[in-house]
Parts: sequence; C-alpha cells; structure tokens
Amino acid sequence: MVDSLELLLPDDFHHHLRDGDVLPEIVKHAARSFGRLIAMPNIKPPVRTLEEAQAYHSRIMAHADPTVFQALMTLYLTDATTREEIVRAHASGLVHACKLYPAGATTNSEFGVTDIAKVKPALAAMAEVGLPLLVHGEVVDTAVDVFDREKVGCWN
Repeated sequence: MVDSLELLLPDDFHHHLRDGDVLPEIVKHAARSFGRLIAMPNIKPPVRTLEEAQAYHSRIMAHADPTVFQALMTLYLTDATTREEIVRAHASGLVHACKLYPAGATTNSEFGVTDIAKVKPALAAMAEVGLPLLVHGEVVDTAVDVFDREKVGCWN
C-alpha cells in the first residue's frame, strides 16, 4: 500500500499572472511550483482575441523554460466575442478555454458579459469545437452581500 504521493509539478487551473513590471517575478514563482497553468485573461486590456493571446503568451514565456513549464491560454469572453474568433482560437492550439466574467463582478471585469444572450453564438461555437467554458459565477447585485455573491451565482 502507498503511504504518500509526491506531486512534482502540479497544474494550477486558475492563475492570475498579471502583466507589466510584475509579470517576470510572478511567472518565475509560478514556474517553480507548477508544470502547467491556466492563465486568467483579465489583464488590462483583457485577452479577447487569438492575437492578444499569442502576444500575452510570448510575454509570459519570455520568463520561463518551455521545456518544463506551459502557460495554457484563455480568451476573455465579451458581448462582442464572435463564433469565428472562437473557432480560430481553438484551431490555433494555443487557446485552451474561454473565461466568462459577468461585467462588474470582479477585478478588471468591466469588459465582461452584460447579457448571456449576447454570447450564445460564442458558447455554441465553444460547444462545437470542445473548448471549455470557465465561469466566474458571481452575482453583481449590490444588494447581495459581497461574501454571498458566489453562492447566489449569476444569471439566475
């Protein structure tokens, strides 16, 4: 019987690497602890297109050894995200998921989705190509206590 399990390089499936001056240090620390991570796209400006994901990926990987560390890129869904952008991003092999932030729910979410109906074509394309949806499930109603917003959820 095994008494212990050692994870040499676990995955982190929700990592805010940020951008700019802090990026090199954050990537260095992340790469020391993880083999792969999902890079959250809510930087300023957010990562909304394949080209923005490619540029952010290049900035991240400039500070890590690609033989031992992978940054799995995500797109930030907006009311304007198109079906075509989803298909292109998935086909690239670089983008591994899309993140849905309700507008105003969290840090840097001002570009987030204002109405779930506006992203239905993008969601349909994601389902067709098998691109996972990562949801920041938090209500943005100021009448709901900040500590209960995730429990209440969004778009009930």
